[in-house]
Formats: sequence, structure tokens, C-alpha cells
Amino acid sequence: MVNVTLLQRYQQALERVQTQIKAAAFQAQRDPKEITLIAVSKQQPIAAIEACYALGIRDFGENRSDELAQKAQQLAHLTDLKWHFIGHLQSRQSEAVARYAHYFHALDRLKIAQRLSQQLQVFNRHLPVFLQVNISGELSKSGWPCALWPEHEQERTALLNDLLTIQQLPYLQVQGLMTLLPYEAANESLLLWFKRLAQLAETLPLHSQPAARSYLSMGMSHDFQWAIAAGATHIRVGTALFGEI
Repeated sequence: MVNVTLLQRYQQALERVQTQIKAAAFQAQRDPKEITLIAVSKQQPIAAIEACYALGIRDFGENRSDELAQKAQQLAHLTDLKWHFIGHLQSRQSEAVARYAHYFHALDRLKIAQRLSQQLQVFNRHLPVFLQVNISGELSKSGWPCALWPEHEQERTALLNDLLTIQQLPYLQVQGLMTLLPYEAANESLLLWFKRLAQLAETLPLHSQPAARSYLSMGMSHDFQWAIAAGATHIRVGTALFGEI
């Protein structure tokens, strides 16, 4: 049974977020329906996910493999719920992602792609993935370093070479690019970096079919409006929905 108190609390928060998404999309002359809202449910109880599910949310984000596995097992009866793994993944943690995740947003190195491909074969599952790109140059961020890619072609070439290798791995399906930006960055910098990622995506053969669309996973509670302005297709929102952890 859904917790009524949580349902009311999250309904108000969800309405605020949806209003902001629509406003940002309108400003950018985009259709808000092309933007997937991922509710970042890490460290949230099952009751919180059930309440958001009752409100119509189907996409949830987790950043720890053990927590993903536990929640996926407990909520297996919600067959249309989609799990997005959004955290840094170590090799020893990859089995749970291969088994339970519907999307992986933080593929940051070739080694983990190869390991996931092998494990997905065991489970006979395909996994859509986003390649994580460090577009801001922040030292604490993972991903392919591409902060200077317009001026230094070697950054783009290194990403391209690994992309082509990953595309040959069975059971992995490259969807697009993902990035995380510095939390304290000014709005002008946020928009610049988000646009730079979108421009980078346009230069890469992210799909086997040239006409296929590339997806951009970028933007969180504090900056998703700027990400939408730059072309985000997937935004990862936690605090704005659930409150501070």
C-alpha cells in the first residue's frame, strides 16, 4: 500500500519539477516529451519509490550496485519500472548492473565495457549505455577527458577510438554521452559546457544508422534547466524530488 504522506509530498515536488522542465523546454523551443526524467532514488526507501511510481514516474536512478540489486528484487513486480545505474562502477560491482540495470549512464573506461559485455552474455541481456565524458576538466570527475576537444583533436580521437571498440562489443548498445559538471559553476559556464558536450556528440558516430538520434544524459536538480537548453534528453533529479538526503 502506498504511503499517503509521501504521495502528497512527492506530488507537489514532481509538479514543480515538471513545470520547470516544461518552461525550460518551451524556452529552448523543444518538446518536453523528448526529455526523460530520472528520479534519483539512491538512499531512498522502497516506500519513496512506490510513491513516485504511483505518481507516474517509471525511471529511477541508483549509484550503488548492492542497493540497485536489493531494490530491483523487492520491486520486481513493477514490470515497467526502469533502473538507471548512474554511479561510478568498479569491476567487482559490475555483475549487479549487468543483471538488473536497464540503462548505464556512467561508462567511463574501456575495461568496464569489456567486463559488462561478458557478464551480459551470461544473463542474455542487452544494456544501453552512455559514455561518460569529463567536459569541464574537473579533476574529481571520471570519464574520457574532453574539456579541450575543440582545440585539441587528440582528446576527441581518443574517445572516438574507444567508442568504436565499444560498439563492437556484444550486448552493449551505445546511446550517447553523459557528463557531470561542477556543483558551484556559474550559469554561463554550465550552459557552455553542456553545449560543448552536445557539439561533441554531433561529431561522433554514436549510432550505426546516421539518421538515428544521439541521447545526452546531463543535468541534475540544480542545473537541469541549463542542460535542457543545451539539448539534454535525460535529466537525473534527486534532491528536487525527494529533498536533501
